[in-house]
Amino acid sequence: MKKKILVLSPHADDEILGCGGFISKYSKLKYNIFVLILTNANKGAPEIFSEEKINKIRNEAKKANNIIGTSKIFFENLPALNLNNYPFYKITEIIENYLENINPEIVLIPSSNDIHEDHKIIFKAAKVSMRTNKKRNLKKILSYEVLSETEWNENEKSFNPNYFVNLKKSEIDNKVKAFLKYKSQVKKFPHPRSKEAIINLSKVRGSQSFMEYAEAFRVEKILD
Repeated sequence: MKKKILVLSPHADDEILGCGGFISKYSKLKYNIFVLILTNANKGAPEIFSEEKINKIRNEAKKANNIIGTSKIFFENLPALNLNNYPFYKITEIIENYLENINPEIVLIPSSNDIHEDHKIIFKAAKVSMRTNKKRNLKKILSYEVLSETEWNENEKSFNPNYFVNLKKSEIDNKVKAFLKYKSQVKKFPHPRSKEAIINLSKVRGSQSFMEYAEAFRVEKILD
């Protein structure tokens, strides 16, 4: 039976920016990788995000995840940009349902240091949902960094990775190709959400671990 990985993404494109190389690598290693995009900005800020715009972004997400080898992508409709006004227990219930149905061995979640409030809430809800109070297959919980979110940390709490995943150039290339499918989100360098910034960060993380390219994570919990 194939091992399973679940990626929790607050918004469409966080999964690519945070762990697109990881997904590309592990999909080639025959893992089943599931991506859960939790929010719908039309529900939280309809005056800014129309249904048409959300449909466009979700179609971009499907194309992007197809490139990196995601087995299946799921969409929920939590109110992006207004998540702090939504009942927290309902967020944890949604995540718990996916944990029960997928039963992953590895779960990837956004960093608690991200400037975006949605990211902080999903991080906390994920940690609550994965408390070790029931029998699960879960072995590893890692938090990932997202360009333009994680570096704008609050309270001087920077993202200090302690888990590095060695990536081939082809896996970084796949990550970049996947992100470029998010045409509505791509920016020009030196904006952090650019092709060049993705490559540059992968080289920096690689150099920190004597690799050519890498993605970096924080270990939240390892159960052996």
